[in-house]
Amino acid sequence: MKNKITALVLAALVTISTAFATEFTQGRQLQSANDFSVLTSRERVGIENRILTERLEQLLPQLMAETQLDMWLVINREYSEDPVYFTLVPQPTFAARRTTMLVFYRKADGSVELLSVNRYPFGAPYTSAWSGGDLTEQWQALAKVITERNPKRIGINVSADWAVADGLTKAMHQLLLDVLPTDYASRLVSAEPLVVRWMEQRTASELELYPHIVSLARAVIAEAFSTKVITPGVTSTEDVAWYIRQRFEALGLPIWFMPDVNSQRPGDDCKADSPFCGKSRVIHRGDVLHTDVGICYLKLCTDTQEMAYVLKADEQDAPAGLIKALATGNQWQDNLTRQFKTGRTGNEILAATIKESKKQGMISSTYTHPLGFVGHAPGPTIGMWDNQGPSSEGGNWPLYANTAYAIEGNIKQQVPEWNGQYVQIKLEQSAYFDGKQVIYLAGRQTKWHLVR
Repeated sequence: MKNKITALVLAALVTISTAFATEFTQGRQLQSANDFSVLTSRERVGIENRILTERLEQLLPQLMAETQLDMWLVINREYSEDPVYFTLVPQPTFAARRTTMLVFYRKADGSVELLSVNRYPFGAPYTSAWSGGDLTEQWQALAKVITERNPKRIGINVSADWAVADGLTKAMHQLLLDVLPTDYASRLVSAEPLVVRWMEQRTASELELYPHIVSLARAVIAEAFSTKVITPGVTSTEDVAWYIRQRFEALGLPIWFMPDVNSQRPGDDCKADSPFCGKSRVIHRGDVLHTDVGICYLKLCTDTQEMAYVLKADEQDAPAGLIKALATGNQWQDNLTRQFKTGRTGNEILAATIKESKKQGMISSTYTHPLGFVGHAPGPTIGMWDNQGPSSEGGNWPLYANTAYAIEGNIKQQVPEWNGQYVQIKLEQSAYFDGKQVIYLAGRQTKWHLVR
C-alpha cells in the first residue's frame, strides 16, 4: 500500500511538471506558485528514500565498477559530516550521530553490499554490521568488516581538488590507519572519481521529478516580477529579493543562497568590459530587472536567472532593442548547448562556445556548472565569470550523459532606445544532457517578464 501511494504521488508530480514545462516552453508566464502542490516534509521522505534505494542498488554498482573500487568507506562524526553523507543515508537523518561509518563492498556478482557500522542502525537499505556504544569496539568492528572481505582497492574521501570528495578528516584517516593491518595502507586510494560521478549522475526517477522542481522556482520568479509584488517608485530590488526568499519559505522550499535582484536603466555605467551591470535600488518604470534564485526540493537543487522589464505608462511591450538583446542571450545559450558532446571536457566546451559566439560578433561570458544534490555541483566546469580560459579543477572533467547543469552566462548588447548604452542580459536555466542533446527541465525564458 505504501509503495502504491508513493507511486501515485510521483505520478501526480510528473503530470504537473510536464504541463508547466510546456507553458514555459511556449513563452507563457505562470501567474502564481499557488498553482503548484508542494509535498509536506513527511510526504517527501517516502519519495526521497525510494530514489536513494534505487541509486544505491542500481547506480552505485555501475559507478564502483567504472571507477575500479572494490570498497568505499564514508566515515564521519556528528557535526563534521562528510559532504557526501546526506546523499547516502535514508531520511529523516539529521546528523552522523556520534561516529557513523558506511561501508560499500562490491561483490563478485557485481552487486554492492551496503553496511553500516554505527551506534544507531539505519535499517533498510543498510545492513548493520555492528551497533553499540563503545568507540574502540566500533573501530575494531570496522577493521573486521574490511579484512574479512579483503578488498584490493579501498576508496576513501580525500581529495586535493574537489571539496565534496575530501570529507574524511585527518583524525578519522589516522584512526583508520591505526586499526587496519599495515599492508592495507597501500590499498587506500582516493575515492574522488566515484564521489564526483555519484554526485553528478542523475537517475531516470530524478529526471522525472526535476522539471516540477525547476517549475516551482520559475513560478515564484514570475510572481515576483509582477504587479503583485512591484509598485514602481516604491518597491526596491531588495524588497523583491526578500519577497522571493519568504515566498519559498512559506512553501517549505529551502533556498541555498539569498536571492539577488538588481536593476539596470539608461544612464548607468555599463560598458562592454564590465563584469556585471546592475544595482540595488528603488525600481522605476523603464527599468530592466534581473534575479538569481536557487532552491532545493526532494534532494535536487535548481539555479535560475531571469530578466524583467518595467513598462512605462505608454508601453505595451519592452523596447525593440531589449527584445533583440534577449534573443541574443538565447542565441548564446544555443551556441553553448550545441557544444555538449559526451566525453568533451568543460574546457573544450567553453573554448568552442567562445569561438562560435565571437564569430557572431557577440559580447558574451560563459560560466556554466553542474547541478544536483547541491547547487554548485561537481562535474565539468564550463568557464567561470572571472576566468574565461581553462579551469584546472573541473575544467578537465569529461561530460557524461544524464547529468544536469545550470546553463549560465551573460551577453551585453547596445540598446538604441538607451542611446547606445549597453544592457547586460544575465540568463541561467536548469537543464540536463541526455547524451545527445541538452533539454531544459522546465523550458527557458524567451520573452521578457513584463511588470505593467
